[in-house]
Amino acid sequence: MTDPLPPKSIFPSSKADARAAEHVPLIPQTDSAAYKLAFQDSEFLLREDLRPIRFQLELLKPELLLNEAKIASTLVFYGSARIPAPDEADALVAQAANAQQKAVAERLKAKSRYYEVARQLARLASSIEPDQAGNRQFVVCSGGGPSIMEAANRGAWEKGRDTVGLNIVLPHEQLPNPYVTPDLSFQFHYFALRKMHFLLRARAVAVFPGGFGTFDELFELLTLIQCGKVRPLPILLFGRDFWSRMVNFQGLADEGVIAPSDLDLIHWSEDADEAWAFVQDFYRHGEDEEEESSVGDGS
Repeated sequence: MTDPLPPKSIFPSSKADARAAEHVPLIPQTDSAAYKLAFQDSEFLLREDLRPIRFQLELLKPELLLNEAKIASTLVFYGSARIPAPDEADALVAQAANAQQKAVAERLKAKSRYYEVARQLARLASSIEPDQAGNRQFVVCSGGGPSIMEAANRGAWEKGRDTVGLNIVLPHEQLPNPYVTPDLSFQFHYFALRKMHFLLRARAVAVFPGGFGTFDELFELLTLIQCGKVRPLPILLFGRDFWSRMVNFQGLADEGVIAPSDLDLIHWSEDADEAWAFVQDFYRHGEDEEEESSVGDGS
């Protein structure tokens, strides 16, 4: 008869000590905050000095849970939180109180078609089956909020797939949309860590018309690729009329502040099927190049 395997650790687990700490008799010494276990002391964890630890926690918690869920790669969606779904667009126009508000509502209504484009693109990405090890590719990931983000999560949900939401604490509460998988719905304090998680697993990024947040994410990604800090990946930019009015991309190249080849980082699209075909071709072409390289170097 073989001896049983020893426990993984000779020390009590943190969970065991945390449970034991709940039953400590109350005396002046144990009633002090100093006596709390450090990892159970929320006031201690929120101290200014603990910011580096909080950074680590916001990096580590989603990373561990996404790994456990076997999320190998993502298709990230950026876009406005204000563009209405098509069936809500007329109501938005009707609620306008004056001519200026009505003009804005009409422009938002015109962009409501991108809700369906994002939804369809998410459906297409969600058609990828997990590999033999259960790893999942092109899992839909959004900021977890309404509008374009909701459309993306909804498209994946309609295909019966898990979908990721990376929400952030805002002055005005923004709840996750109902299509985010609850166990893959994360909330962040630090924008920097949220940005990192958007890109850690990204194999493609779809960018729809949006405001400051969308511009921020788009131009940071373009800069990272331009500077060689992120590998090239498909950046699908939807709404050429919108973006061309907001940003003179060609003008940047003409002024010499970016290289003409930097414009090739963007793939313009209006159609979900065409955009998904581009993503597939991008990686198919990349795999062919890797195979040719392997043959050439004798490996």
